[in-house]
Amino acid sequence: MSTFDHAGLIQGINESLATFRKTQPDTMRGFTQLAQASMAEGSLTSKHKELIALAIGVTQRCSGCIGFHVRALQKLGATRSELEEMLAVCVYMGGGPALMYTAEALKAWDTLAAGNT
Repeated sequence: MSTFDHAGLIQGINESLATFRKTQPDTMRGFTQLAQASMAEGSLTSKHKELIALAIGVTQRCSGCIGFHVRALQKLGATRSELEEMLAVCVYMGGGPALMYTAEALKAWDTLAAGNT
């Protein structure tokens, strides 16, 4: 079972990138604009886009991505059932490694849902 502190991981990433944001404002502004444009409502809802983003994070084995996108999904009102169905597709497409990160995503969901954000 994952022992990650996803709330702490999210905070740590944000703190670590603080200087980078100052020294590379154009890059960070561009990344933020890309994220906002990509995740905006369209033919797909923002929630569906976040599910896709989390699926990519799981299959690419990105713990930071898992934390940020689980938190975003919870803010968008996603359910654990929706999360679990998406994770089943991750396991189907990504095999054993995706299964290991599925456990991490479930732990992140439970921890962040408990208000440990």
